[in-house]
Amino acid sequence: MTLPNKLTMVRILLIPVMVILYYIPQLREIEFAGLSLLYLIEVIIFALASFTDFLDGNIARKRNLVTTFGKFADPLADKMLVFTAMSIFLADGILPMWVFVIILIREFMVSGIRMVVVEKNVVIAASKLGKLKTATTMIALIVMFFSGMHEAVLITSQVLMYIACALTVVSGIEYFWKNKATILESI
Repeated sequence: MTLPNKLTMVRILLIPVMVILYYIPQLREIEFAGLSLLYLIEVIIFALASFTDFLDGNIARKRNLVTTFGKFADPLADKMLVFTAMSIFLADGILPMWVFVIILIREFMVSGIRMVVVEKNVVIAASKLGKLKTATTMIALIVMFFSGMHEAVLITSQVLMYIACALTVVSGIEYFWKNKATILESI
Protein backbone atom coordinates (compact mmCIF):
# COMPACT_ATOMS: atom_id res chain seq x y z
CA MET A 1 0.00 0.00 0.00
CA THR A 2 1.38 3.41 -0.95
CA LEU A 3 1.94 6.21 1.57
CA PRO A 4 -0.92 8.34 0.14
CA ASN A 5 -3.29 5.38 0.48
CA LYS A 6 -2.12 4.82 4.06
CA LEU A 7 -2.89 8.47 4.84
CA THR A 8 -6.35 8.03 3.34
CA MET A 9 -6.90 4.98 5.55
CA VAL A 10 -5.79 6.95 8.63
CA ARG A 11 -8.39 9.59 7.75
CA ILE A 12 -11.07 6.89 7.54
CA LEU A 13 -9.98 5.35 10.87
CA LEU A 14 -10.21 8.72 12.65
CA ILE A 15 -13.94 8.97 11.85
CA PRO A 16 -15.17 6.39 14.40
CA VAL A 17 -12.94 8.08 16.99
CA MET A 18 -14.81 11.36 16.38
CA VAL A 19 -18.17 9.60 16.75
CA ILE A 20 -17.20 7.78 19.96
CA LEU A 21 -15.87 11.00 21.54
CA TYR A 22 -19.14 12.77 20.72
CA TYR A 23 -20.99 10.41 23.04
CA ILE A 24 -18.78 11.02 26.08
CA PRO A 25 -20.82 13.61 28.04
CA GLN A 26 -17.98 14.57 30.38
CA LEU A 27 -16.10 16.09 27.43
CA ARG A 28 -18.89 18.66 27.01
CA GLU A 29 -18.71 19.75 30.64
CA ILE A 30 -15.15 21.09 30.56
CA GLU A 31 -14.82 24.43 28.76
CA PHE A 32 -12.00 26.72 27.68
CA ALA A 33 -13.15 30.25 26.72
CA GLY A 34 -16.49 28.98 25.46
CA LEU A 35 -14.99 25.95 23.71
CA SER A 36 -15.88 22.55 25.13
CA LEU A 37 -13.16 19.96 25.55
CA LEU A 38 -15.18 17.81 23.15
CA TYR A 39 -15.00 20.40 20.38
CA LEU A 40 -11.33 21.06 21.11
CA ILE A 41 -10.47 17.37 20.69
CA GLU A 42 -12.79 17.03 17.68
CA VAL A 43 -11.29 20.03 15.88
CA ILE A 44 -7.77 18.68 16.42
CA ILE A 45 -8.78 15.31 14.97
CA PHE A 46 -10.71 16.93 12.12
CA ALA A 47 -7.87 19.34 11.26
CA LEU A 48 -5.28 16.54 11.28
CA ALA A 49 -7.52 14.34 9.14
CA SER A 50 -8.15 17.24 6.75
CA PHE A 51 -4.41 17.83 6.50
CA THR A 52 -3.89 14.19 5.48
CA ASP A 53 -6.22 14.91 2.55
CA PHE A 54 -3.95 17.72 1.39
CA LEU A 55 -0.85 15.66 2.08
CA ASP A 56 -1.88 12.41 0.39
CA GLY A 57 -2.82 14.14 -2.85
CA ASN A 58 0.43 16.09 -3.01
CA ILE A 59 2.55 13.05 -2.25
CA ALA A 60 0.67 10.93 -4.79
CA ARG A 61 1.19 13.48 -7.58
CA LYS A 62 4.80 14.40 -6.75
CA ARG A 63 5.99 10.80 -6.36
CA ASN A 64 3.78 9.43 -9.15
CA LEU A 65 1.89 7.24 -6.66
CA VAL A 66 -1.61 7.91 -8.01
CA THR A 67 -3.63 4.69 -7.82
CA THR A 68 -7.14 3.70 -8.79
CA PHE A 69 -7.79 2.89 -5.13
CA GLY A 70 -6.65 6.39 -4.18
CA LYS A 71 -8.88 8.02 -6.78
CA PHE A 72 -11.88 6.25 -5.24
CA ALA A 73 -10.92 6.08 -1.56
CA ASP A 74 -9.64 9.65 -1.20
CA PRO A 75 -12.91 11.37 -2.15
CA LEU A 76 -14.86 8.77 -0.16
CA ALA A 77 -12.74 9.45 2.93
CA ASP A 78 -13.33 13.19 2.45
CA LYS A 79 -17.08 12.68 2.30
CA MET A 80 -17.06 10.45 5.37
CA LEU A 81 -14.99 12.95 7.35
CA VAL A 82 -17.06 15.96 6.29
CA PHE A 83 -20.40 14.26 6.96
CA THR A 84 -19.22 13.10 10.36
CA ALA A 85 -18.37 16.68 11.38
CA MET A 86 -21.55 18.01 9.76
CA SER A 87 -23.60 15.42 11.65
CA ILE A 88 -22.09 16.62 14.92
CA PHE A 89 -23.13 20.21 14.13
CA LEU A 90 -26.52 19.11 12.86
CA ALA A 91 -27.15 17.17 16.08
CA ASP A 92 -26.00 20.15 18.16
CA GLY A 93 -28.28 22.56 16.26
CA ILE A 94 -25.44 24.60 14.77
CA LEU A 95 -25.75 23.53 11.13
CA PRO A 96 -29.01 24.13 9.25
CA MET A 97 -30.51 20.91 7.90
CA TRP A 98 -31.00 22.37 4.41
CA VAL A 99 -27.22 22.88 4.03
CA PHE A 100 -26.61 19.29 5.12
CA VAL A 101 -29.24 17.97 2.70
CA ILE A 102 -27.98 19.95 -0.31
CA ILE A 103 -24.42 18.77 0.26
CA LEU A 104 -25.57 15.19 0.89
CA ILE A 105 -27.65 15.10 -2.32
CA ARG A 106 -24.77 16.46 -4.39
CA GLU A 107 -22.41 13.85 -3.00
CA PHE A 108 -24.87 11.03 -3.76
CA MET A 109 -25.29 12.36 -7.31
CA VAL A 110 -21.53 12.56 -7.89
CA SER A 111 -21.05 9.07 -6.43
CA GLY A 112 -23.81 7.82 -8.73
CA ILE A 113 -22.09 9.37 -11.74
CA ARG A 114 -18.82 7.74 -10.70
CA MET A 115 -20.56 4.33 -10.54
CA VAL A 116 -22.01 4.83 -14.02
CA VAL A 117 -18.72 5.82 -15.63
CA VAL A 118 -16.67 3.14 -13.88
CA GLU A 119 -18.62 0.56 -15.90
CA LYS A 120 -17.01 2.14 -18.95
CA ASN A 121 -13.57 1.84 -17.31
CA VAL A 122 -13.43 5.58 -16.69
CA VAL A 123 -12.10 6.91 -13.40
CA ILE A 124 -12.86 10.57 -12.78
CA ALA A 125 -10.48 12.45 -10.52
CA ALA A 126 -11.73 15.44 -8.54
CA SER A 127 -11.79 18.75 -10.42
CA LYS A 128 -10.16 21.96 -9.19
CA LEU A 129 -13.61 23.32 -8.34
CA GLY A 130 -14.39 20.13 -6.42
CA LYS A 131 -11.13 20.47 -4.51
CA LEU A 132 -11.96 24.11 -3.71
CA LYS A 133 -15.38 22.99 -2.49
CA THR A 134 -13.77 20.39 -0.24
CA ALA A 135 -11.20 22.84 1.15
CA THR A 136 -13.83 25.51 1.80
CA THR A 137 -16.09 22.99 3.51
CA MET A 138 -13.27 21.74 5.73
CA ILE A 139 -12.27 25.29 6.68
CA ALA A 140 -15.89 26.17 7.43
CA LEU A 141 -16.20 23.11 9.65
CA ILE A 142 -12.97 23.89 11.50
CA VAL A 143 -14.22 27.41 12.21
CA MET A 144 -17.60 25.95 13.25
CA PHE A 145 -15.90 23.95 16.02
CA PHE A 146 -15.00 27.34 17.56
CA SER A 147 -18.50 28.81 17.12
CA GLY A 148 -19.26 28.64 20.85
CA MET A 149 -16.48 31.09 21.63
CA HIS A 150 -18.14 34.19 20.15
CA GLU A 151 -21.14 35.16 18.04
CA ALA A 152 -18.83 36.56 15.33
CA VAL A 153 -17.14 33.17 14.99
CA LEU A 154 -20.52 31.46 14.62
CA ILE A 155 -21.57 33.93 11.91
CA THR A 156 -18.24 33.54 10.12
CA SER A 157 -18.55 29.76 10.18
CA GLN A 158 -22.08 29.92 8.79
CA VAL A 159 -21.07 32.31 5.98
CA LEU A 160 -18.19 30.00 5.09
CA MET A 161 -20.57 27.04 5.12
CA TYR A 162 -23.01 28.85 2.80
CA ILE A 163 -20.11 29.56 0.42
CA ALA A 164 -19.15 25.88 0.63
CA CYS A 165 -22.76 24.94 -0.08
CA ALA A 166 -22.82 27.19 -3.17
CA LEU A 167 -19.52 25.67 -4.37
CA THR A 168 -21.02 22.25 -3.77
CA VAL A 169 -23.91 23.01 -6.12
CA VAL A 170 -21.72 24.63 -8.78
CA SER A 171 -19.10 21.86 -8.69
CA GLY A 172 -21.89 19.25 -8.90
CA ILE A 173 -23.25 20.93 -12.03
CA GLU A 174 -19.72 21.10 -13.48
CA TYR A 175 -19.20 17.42 -12.68
CA PHE A 176 -22.39 16.45 -14.50
CA TRP A 177 -21.65 18.77 -17.43
CA LYS A 178 -18.13 17.41 -17.97
CA ASN A 179 -19.41 13.83 -17.91
CA LYS A 180 -22.81 14.26 -19.55
CA ALA A 181 -21.91 12.29 -22.69
CA THR A 182 -20.88 9.22 -20.67
CA ILE A 183 -23.90 9.60 -18.37
CA LEU A 184 -26.39 10.03 -21.21
CA GLU A 185 -24.95 7.03 -23.06
CA SER A 186 -25.94 4.79 -20.17
CA ILE A 187 -29.57 5.95 -19.97
